[in-house]
Amino acid sequence: MILDTRFWIVLVVFQVVFGLAIFAITREYYMPDVDNVSAHPPITDRSPVGWTSGITEAEISRLSSSALSLSNSQDPAAISRQADVAFTNKQYDRAAELYEQLLSFSPNDAEIYNNLGLTLHYLGRSDEALRRLNDGVAVDAEHQRTWLTLGYVNSQLGNAEQARIALTNAVQLGSNESIRQAAMKMLEELP
Repeated sequence: MILDTRFWIVLVVFQVVFGLAIFAITREYYMPDVDNVSAHPPITDRSPVGWTSGITEAEISRLSSSALSLSNSQDPAAISRQADVAFTNKQYDRAAELYEQLLSFSPNDAEIYNNLGLTLHYLGRSDEALRRLNDGVAVDAEHQRTWLTLGYVNSQLGNAEQARIALTNAVQLGSNESIRQAAMKMLEELP
């Protein structure tokens, strides 16, 4: 009986140690790289345009609602993270305020216009969204993502011809293949 008890204790200890060793070896693969989360993550299939998908759960918890209430920050990177988290949490009013604040720091950043435009569209302020997206295109006519979002918003509003023009530009401009693929898919779905 003593041999059986020792055997089981050794087996349990071995399993725990083995499991921890495997986790230590493979954790780089399974753990998100929080240090490489950018302010403007690449497009994925999570949402129609999907630009906020690179935000991790750690970022969201770190920038909790108490952190989001701080509006006097003068750090554009912090404001950008807060805006992206607010957007991810569907706090579109807050996200729009923060993106507007970011424009005061970087009025020539087409990505901010893109993010603001999509946020305004989700708030039901689509005319203002189109104006901001067109402002973004005026700032940087080569910004592929802004063309994609402009096409998306126009398609949602039933403006098929404007959507086709914007999505065609998204296909032809830039080097981001995921944006190109998303634009091509949307083009195929237009009437």
